[in-house]
Amino acid sequence: MRLNELSPAKGSRHSSKRVGRGEGSGMGKTCCRGQKGQKSRSGGFHKVGFEGGQMPLQRRLPKVGFSSRVGRYVDEIRLQELAIAAKHAKNGVIDLDALKKANLVAKNTMKVKVILSGEVTESFNLKGIKATKGARAAIEAAGGKVED
Repeated sequence: MRLNELSPAKGSRHSSKRVGRGEGSGMGKTCCRGQKGQKSRSGGFHKVGFEGGQMPLQRRLPKVGFSSRVGRYVDEIRLQELAIAAKHAKNGVIDLDALKKANLVAKNTMKVKVILSGEVTESFNLKGIKATKGARAAIEAAGGKVED
């Protein structure tokens, strides 16, 4: 089989509409464009959303949403993911670099917060990482400590 031998399955493609080929085709004379008006002319077009001068829908509706610029650099990790980061930690201290090496947070992250999700079996020492009240209590109960 060669590229020039490829063809679509029989009946899977419709032939294109051949307009302006005489009255007998049913698509002659005006070529399915109707009689007069902007859309019947060549080059007749208006921008998407144009409503004939009426205020368009996208301008009538209020603006919604907000994209935080701080949110791009802030991330959160689960308590159970600290075990993965502990493998990349130096001197048993988990910091931002250890989390980045473990691919738990993005490379552009500047601040991280640990949330209470899962269980802690071993003790961890966090440095430069914040933790929620519940996560802090769980880490300290396991024998670890959190330094902000």
